[in-house]
Amino acid sequence: MLNYDDEAAVYDATRGGVPRAEAAAAAVLGLVPPAARTLLDIGCGTGLVTERIADGRPGLRVFGSDAAHGMVRVARQRVGAVVLADARRLPLPDAAVDAAVAVWLLHLLREEGAARAVVAQAARVLRPGGVFVTTVDKDAAHDVGSDIDEAFAPYLSPNPSDGTERIIAYGAAHGLDVVGSTVFRGHGQGRTPLSAAHGVRRGYYASRLALPGATAERLAQALTALPEPDRRRADPEYRLLAFRRR
Repeated sequence: MLNYDDEAAVYDATRGGVPRAEAAAAAVLGLVPPAARTLLDIGCGTGLVTERIADGRPGLRVFGSDAAHGMVRVARQRVGAVVLADARRLPLPDAAVDAAVAVWLLHLLREEGAARAVVAQAARVLRPGGVFVTTVDKDAAHDVGSDIDEAFAPYLSPNPSDGTERIIAYGAAHGLDVVGSTVFRGHGQGRTPLSAAHGVRRGYYASRLALPGATAERLAQALTALPEPDRRRADPEYRLLAFRRR
């Protein structure tokens, strides 16, 4: 798994930057009711999306939390109100906010019970009628029918922690009912064989691929041997689900 303190300095540049963040923020705001006055971005990372959520809805007070010191340092320069916190133990009282968001977070939580705990925390801090918006099936969004996907296929980890049905079940157990969904484009995230090989070597796909021992290097070499190694394949389309607190 990546060290997100180290990744903070390069995260935006290697993850689609502003275009991807703007698409994500617009999609989130399309699912957050206009009457919402407070929003918590759980696992806000560098705050690039968080900042655009705040800019896109004047009058909405936006806060962020993240577990990595490096990410929080960057996010505070953009949003200000960002706290260092484990998403499984949010430092907020019950029923504190009108909306909670978790974009590109749940797929990383491979530890048993971790994704469920984050959904439970989101439900806890929401006021009745509040909305929780989260990405689901994040890693699967990168499967665009390419030769890179074919190379990855033998190594896919079963049962992703952010699988749609799994997150819906977690939500239902904690008083959250599905009320909407949407998709948005991951601008600039279409992979090339060379970028995929670099990602395999760096551990970018730890939530998606099982690569014990020397397997990662063998896969990286197979990726670099694909035709047109510098040609970018199609961008992913990410899915958001919206839940309402009973």
